[in-house]
Amino acid sequence: MTTKETGLVFSPRERIDYSKNSVVSQQITKSKTGNITLFAFDQGQQLSEHSAPFDAVLQVLDGTALIHIAEEPHEVHEGEMIILPANIPHAVYATTAFKMILTMIRG
Repeated sequence: MTTKETGLVFSPRERIDYSKNSVVSQQITKSKTGNITLFAFDQGQQLSEHSAPFDAVLQVLDGTALIHIAEEPHEVHEGEMIILPANIPHAVYATTAFKMILTMIRG
C-alpha cells in the first residue's frame, strides 16, 4: 500500500493469494514506528526459527498455523491472534494453508 492509498478500504484476506508450495508476503505499510505485512502460506510451508528486536502481533485470517515461541507450540486458528515477544525465538508452520497479518511494533 502506498501513501496515496491511505483511506482505501480493503479485505486483508482477499488482498493476498495462495501460491502452491510457497509463502507469499505483501507489505501493506512501513514506518519508523512499525509495519504491517500480509502472508499466505501453502500447507506445509514454514518460516524457520528466528527472532526479531521488536514485539509483533500475528493474526490468522484464514486456516490454522502452528506457532512455536521459545520452542513451545501454539495452535492458532482463523480469527485468533498471538503476540511474538521481542528477542524470543519463534517459528511459523502452516498446518493448513493459512493467511495472516503480521504487525511489527517498533518502540
